[in-house]
Amino acid sequence: MKNIILTQQEIEHKIRRIAFQIYETFSDETEVVVAGISNNGYTFGKKIAAELEKISPLKIILCEVKINKAQPLDKVHTSLPAEDYINKALVLTDDVLNSGTTLIYGVKHFLEVPLKKFKTAVLIDRNHKQYPVKADFKGLSLSTSLQEHIQVIFEENEEYAYLS
Repeated sequence: MKNIILTQQEIEHKIRRIAFQIYETFSDETEVVVAGISNNGYTFGKKIAAELEKISPLKIILCEVKINKAQPLDKVHTSLPAEDYINKALVLTDDVLNSGTTLIYGVKHFLEVPLKKFKTAVLIDRNHKQYPVKADFKGLSLSTSLQEHIQVIFEENEEYAYLS
């Protein structure tokens, strides 16, 4: 059974609001790297980047971050070489902050190079973290049971998030 928690319109509103929050935080910068964790986190990051380009003069650099979610200690791969984000402002994005494992290993990767500013953004924060990681920008905070699962669907003509 799917219990819809965010409709397409609600997702669009949350992305727009997060983009404004990011712009406000990074308004003193000329460019921002939006690094999205592979698949839905990257899709979410692309949507944030597109909105930032509409509302701000910031130059947006997109980066895809590949983390082995089953083996987070494996090497993290990015679509950009480290030189392209050294001493820059960066936002790491993911769709759902569940246990915090993926996000904290993504944060660890980017902390290995000097950054000007570093923030995190998620569409949904589940409030069940195993690691001391938080989202600086979040679309929705939701307390769920550990047995419940949140899935975000980003398809061409349909976007929604549901709880099962």
